[in-house]
Amino acid sequence: MSTPARKIAFIGSHSVRKTNAVHSFAGVVGQSGRSVEVGREVVRFNPLGLNEGATPEAQLWVLMTQIQQELELRNRAEVVITDRAVIDNFAYMLRVTNGEDPFDVLPLVRNWSGTYDLYVRLRPDTPLLADGVRSTNDEFRDEIEEILDEIIPRCVDPNRLIDISASEIGESFNWTGLLERLCGPTDSGSAPKPVTLRPRLFE
Repeated sequence: MSTPARKIAFIGSHSVRKTNAVHSFAGVVGQSGRSVEVGREVVRFNPLGLNEGATPEAQLWVLMTQIQQELELRNRAEVVITDRAVIDNFAYMLRVTNGEDPFDVLPLVRNWSGTYDLYVRLRPDTPLLADGVRSTNDEFRDEIEEILDEIIPRCVDPNRLIDISASEIGESFNWTGLLERLCGPTDSGSAPKPVTLRPRLFE
């Protein structure tokens, strides 16, 4: 495919139903007749640690792996949907480093943030649920949200940002408006195309 995909990122802190939203939206994209690739949340495969115990190097790995995954996917489909983006991964790094930028990645984060056609920020109005991977510490999630509030206006075009409450994400959520904003009007006569999930980085 010669033209890069339209790219949309679902962002926010943890346990805000991002993954549910990603897969629901991917199904709608496929039903519209467009090919679609889904980028997984790379932090789940981080060999260096995560959650409250993560190190600056661990968060750098996440940030770089996020970009690598998006580069690999960008020409494989008409639409690429990512579970997180560089901006929220950067927020987790800033928490670990107490607001410092030891690897001087802010210019990269700012520039790469311009490669997304649309962002959906899911706001935390649902309780934290244990999934065996992410933290269930409310204070931790609140800290990430505060950092996002600070850095999103510095790096993300507000015209490309949509806020949705996590509690709204469910089987009855209507994704049509979001799809049309990302891709334009849908051809209802098109045949559905398959949804492709990014293979796991580590098994």
